[in-house]
Amino acid sequence: MPKDAVDTGLAVSGMSLKGFLSHTIPTSIVGAMANNEILQIVVFSMFFGIGGASLGQKFNAPLVAALDVVSHIMLKVTGYVMYVAPLAIFAAISSVIATEGLGILLNYASFIGGYYVAILLTCCVLVAIGYMVLKKEVFRLLSMLKDPVLVAFTTSSSEAAYPKTLEQLTQFGCSRNIVSFVLPIGYSFNLVGSMVYCSFASMFIAQAYNIHLGFSEIAVLMLTLMLASKGIAGVPRSALVVLAATIPSFNIPVAGILLLMGIDHFLDMGRSAINVLGNGVATAMLSQNEGELAQEAPEVVQQNM
Repeated sequence: MPKDAVDTGLAVSGMSLKGFLSHTIPTSIVGAMANNEILQIVVFSMFFGIGGASLGQKFNAPLVAALDVVSHIMLKVTGYVMYVAPLAIFAAISSVIATEGLGILLNYASFIGGYYVAILLTCCVLVAIGYMVLKKEVFRLLSMLKDPVLVAFTTSSSEAAYPKTLEQLTQFGCSRNIVSFVLPIGYSFNLVGSMVYCSFASMFIAQAYNIHLGFSEIAVLMLTLMLASKGIAGVPRSALVVLAATIPSFNIPVAGILLLMGIDHFLDMGRSAINVLGNGVATAMLSQNEGELAQEAPEVVQQNM
């Protein structure tokens, strides 16, 4: 068992509700992009878009055209990178198993199994909610989101699946304007998988140290994790920073995070996948509610005309 005073190596200074609110306003958009601060980029983009829209069609038409070209270029570059990403992930996982042995998986089998049962139950809830709005179309949506979900699962990064998710939702019939607006916001606020991950991890650490939490303490812990997880980056191990900043307030040793680092990648895979699925279902539901969901994919409609 790790000692309470051990250093986890995670930077958690300033992680509080006050720090979160002040952190949403970027001091530099270049710095936010360089540091992968997704929430700050979303906030800046919203204000930038509002300012551009207020100029009128005459001034913002060239800007919109330029940004559209840049967005397509960036999505194409990301696609090139993702062609080789599975090879890198395979090499990283193989290295860990070869060094530590299969025992690193067997010792945590029950915890990993319980976590993925919770992930599957969450998927069922998301599908059920989606069925209430999309009806049978939700199953076609699940089929189309299969590829981006697999990309997120294999790379442990929901952001890596963004280009494919954007493409599949557009082909599903969602308005591109809604998809382009909802998905980035969802990547900062609609983090279902991250919440499941943080909840399981915090309770696992508490049980490992024989710390009993009452119902009220668990409820406050879940609420705190829900707020703290907003704006979390969709990259591997980002959830550990939220845990390291939150659990000390409930007298749970932050050193317990070291118990998760050996299996964090396997847990992160499920977290990233369910984040993509949740954002995809939410985007399709919003498109349906706004009357912007086509019954057929745009390409199919174009061919039939």
